[in-house]
Order: sequence, then structure tokens, then C-alpha cells
Amino acid sequence: MRIDGCSALVTGAASGLGLATARALLGAGAHVVLFDLAGSAGTDRADELNAWARSARHSTGDSDGSDAAHSLAGMGHRAGGEAIFHPGDVTSEADVAAAVAVAGTHAPLRIVVNCAGIAPAARTVGRQGAMPLVDFERVLRVNLLGTFNVVRLAVAAMQDLDPVGPGPAGSTGSGSRGAETDSGSAGTDRVDSTDGGTPERGVIVNTASVAAFDGQIGQAAYAASKGGVAAMTLPLAREFARSLIRVVTIAPGLFDTPLLQGLPAEARASLGAQVPHPARLGNPAEYAALVRHIVENPMLNGETIRLDGGIRMAPQ
Repeated sequence: MRIDGCSALVTGAASGLGLATARALLGAGAHVVLFDLAGSAGTDRADELNAWARSARHSTGDSDGSDAAHSLAGMGHRAGGEAIFHPGDVTSEADVAAAVAVAGTHAPLRIVVNCAGIAPAARTVGRQGAMPLVDFERVLRVNLLGTFNVVRLAVAAMQDLDPVGPGPAGSTGSGSRGAETDSGSAGTDRVDSTDGGTPERGVIVNTASVAAFDGQIGQAAYAASKGGVAAMTLPLAREFARSLIRVVTIAPGLFDTPLLQGLPAEARASLGAQVPHPARLGNPAEYAALVRHIVENPMLNGETIRLDGGIRMAPQ
């Protein structure tokens, strides 16, 4: 699916993986809604992204060799995108519904990327006794329930859009979601493509973690939440197939995000050295590049992709 001319909603977009994703989608011509907590730096980040995009649009024509020009040229930049910050909490139905509505006012909302999450570490039974149940519940609420909340409300809006294909800008397919029959089965919703492409209504990209598969000691809550994100990928993809909406999950390994940036340089280098190849922390731009490929590759659906340099986490 083409990115330019679409709206994209990115959660957790004020920093880390979400911010890198917002930049990549903006560079590809999307209108991007940065959705993050009200106390985040979302307003500043949106302003910075817009300034970067404006500078790059001018620079690419002048071939001045600026970093912004090279960055957008490498992304196949298309003009027209704008970044907007919308504050809210992914666990709030009202906040997410408002963000979905805002995204839809600028262009059809066809891309949603869930990057919001928390990763507190705590043993199930530690020196102070059993982990408070409320701590476990909070991680699941943000990481799993929050992801599902965004997915359900975004898809409810997406499924009424006209399908689009990968052809020239402005070209669209036709068709509808298909009516439910009296027996509850869905009518046909497939749209034949006249250009050999694949008509689609939207793409959802969720974020799990290698902890979903290699959870370490102290990560029971985090691993459970991310395991849930991975586990619901296929059933969501199967359910939304009739609406021409894909669902893919990325499971990142060790990435250079705010979670790790507070560590001493020696500690961060030690963590990076654990990665087989490349032996370093991941760059959030590499996550964003995979998001873009997922959006543009219609055969990626119902899968959880490890993005981890081949690492398998030790018990601790």
C-alpha cells in the first residue's frame, strides 16, 4: 500500500521507536498523528518533525547535501505530509477515539503503528514479598489492553474506507466490506485489481518484544503482555482479512531507546555486544524501516517478525 496521501496514527510517538516511525512515515508523505501522554514532549517532537520535513523538501530540490535532504531522498520522500501531536492514553477509549477522529480529518486513516508501552522489571516474589497484583495489571493494561484498544477503534474506522491499490497516486479500487447475512457469515469483500496489485483498506503494525519468547527473570509481567500482543496477531489478521486490513507485529530485541539511554555507556556497549550480528544496539530507524516495508508489502500479514540481530536472551 502506498504511504503518501494516507493518515498514520503512531502511539508512543514522542520518543524511541514511535518517534522514528513517525519520522519515516512523514518522510514518505503521510500525515502523521503522534499519540502520546499529555506530559510527553509530543508537541516539541511534532514541531521538530515538521521543520525537518519542510527543510528537506526545499533541500532536495537544491541538492545542498544536507542531512535532511539525504534522509528524505533515501526514503523516496513525497511532499504533503504533516505531523500533529494529539495527547492521550492508549487505555482510554475516549482518548483513542478522539485521536482516530483527528487522524481521519487530514486524510484517510490507513496506517496504525502501536509503539506505546512500559517495561518495569520486578521479580514475581522478591525480598519484599509477592509482587503487588496492581503492578502486574498495570503492565498488561498499557501494553496489551492499550494495543487492543487502539486496534479495535482504528479498524472500526478503517473498514468503511474505500480500498486503494498500489498504482498511481489517486487510483483506488472499489468495493465494500460486505454485508452480514442472516446466518452471521460475511459476504464477499474481495476486490479484483486491474493493475495486478492488491487493494487494501489499511495496515496495523503492533509492537511485541523478544521478551515474549525469551523473557528474563523479572520480566514476567512484560513478557506476558508482549506475548499477548504476539498471540493476537494471527486471529486479528484472520478477522480483518474480509475488510482488506492487514495486521503484523514486530518483536524488537535490544534497541537504543530511552529505556536504555539512561544506562552508562559501558553498560549499553555490553548489552550491544550480546547481539550476534550486528553486535550493537538496534537503531530505532531500523525499526521504522521495517514498519515502512510492512506497509508497502501486501504479502506480510498475520506474522510476528523478530528484529533482533539474532539474539536469544539469557535467563538474566
